[in-house]
Amino acid sequence: MKIAIIGTGYVGLVSGACFAEMGAEVVCVDIDAEKVERLRRGVMPIWEPGLEELVVRNCEAGRLSFSTRLAEVIGGVEVVFIAVGTPPDEDGSADLGHVLAAAREIGRVMEEATVGSMVVVTKSTVPVGTSDRVRAAIEEELAARGVKVDFEVAANPEFLKEGNAVEDFMRPDRVVVGVESEAARRVMDRLYKPFMVNSYRVIFTDIRSAEMIKYAANAMLATRISFMNDIANLCELVGADVGMVRKGIGTDPRIGSKFLYAGLGYGGSCFPKDVRALIRTAGEHGYRLELLEAVENVNRRQKEVLAAKVRGVFGDDLSGRVFGVWGLAFKPETDDVRQSAALVVVERLLEAGATVRVYDPVAMESARRELGERVVYCGTMYEAVEGADALILATEWKAFRMPDWGRVGCAMKGRVLFDGRNIYDALEVRGRGFRYFGVGISD
Repeated sequence: MKIAIIGTGYVGLVSGACFAEMGAEVVCVDIDAEKVERLRRGVMPIWEPGLEELVVRNCEAGRLSFSTRLAEVIGGVEVVFIAVGTPPDEDGSADLGHVLAAAREIGRVMEEATVGSMVVVTKSTVPVGTSDRVRAAIEEELAARGVKVDFEVAANPEFLKEGNAVEDFMRPDRVVVGVESEAARRVMDRLYKPFMVNSYRVIFTDIRSAEMIKYAANAMLATRISFMNDIANLCELVGADVGMVRKGIGTDPRIGSKFLYAGLGYGGSCFPKDVRALIRTAGEHGYRLELLEAVENVNRRQKEVLAAKVRGVFGDDLSGRVFGVWGLAFKPETDDVRQSAALVVVERLLEAGATVRVYDPVAMESARRELGERVVYCGTMYEAVEGADALILATEWKAFRMPDWGRVGCAMKGRVLFDGRNIYDALEVRGRGFRYFGVGISD
């Protein structure tokens, strides 16, 4: 099967490499010529475990290629995925400009396909009803040129976790596909069946339900995060330990333990924009998602928690103070710093006049594009705490879990630790002479 994927961002590149790994002939198309050329040389635009090896191997095998022109590669394509970005507009709605531009491009070149009815699949995260607009955009281009071509549309939202995307795609817990015809269903079934050898986990729905499933899933996970952070803040006020509370409620099978960890809130490219987009969609239909509005407000407030704890210890004026920050990515195993709580903490420290020394295993360059040269970028985690009044753990990378506390203490000017992810044992750290401040844990 030959497929084309428009967009070589996070979703498009991972999807293309994984389909190729299963034997499909895949061409990924992007208008960024420089990016395409780098991909041809095996240079990845994102950091994702296992992705580079997958791309290089399948390029060398001839199953994966890259192009800047859809017209040159459309021949023989049975399925074309739209996997471009849907950044949030100022009003919180998803910007569909790139999606509809891709649809129009498909309409301009579709007659050059040599197979039967092509399936156009929206892979990007889009609001309910977008597939209708994709179909309309394609039909407008065909009509403008007096061309009639049969094609199908489908929605196939992604459920990839940054830092585990390749594994998620190769061994999915479910694949959701929205279709409106039996022909589209058969094509999509054939495409995904190689991933389901041991257990068939494709869920076929109508298109609008598939579009809604993605938003609903992310909104539920965001809700659990904000709920636990709200409980954590209350735990501090009443003298309870949020870790024990999490264990107590997480053992209830109706609740479960996933996404119940207290911390600094959610970030990244998905949860923030998807929650806002779903709220916006509801508003367009005259309905308020009040629970999700509260989820968003709690998350916004939670990102300020650690900075407030710092001010509580050192005061509002941090001039002359030095802080070491471990972690800049919004979560481990990614270089993505979009909506990262770590950057919010750093910004608040800088605003108060502090000197900030930072270290992240892979997100340093991504952070530099956001922070510029206002912080000190360090080569190791221990270099980041040299002369520091306090250490702030903002992203729970595995490399930070078992530090040499003796080395940390000797390098620091003060012995204060702000654990924004609750990965350290408070009693152990305090026993080593540090003042410890967690989230949802009484001081």
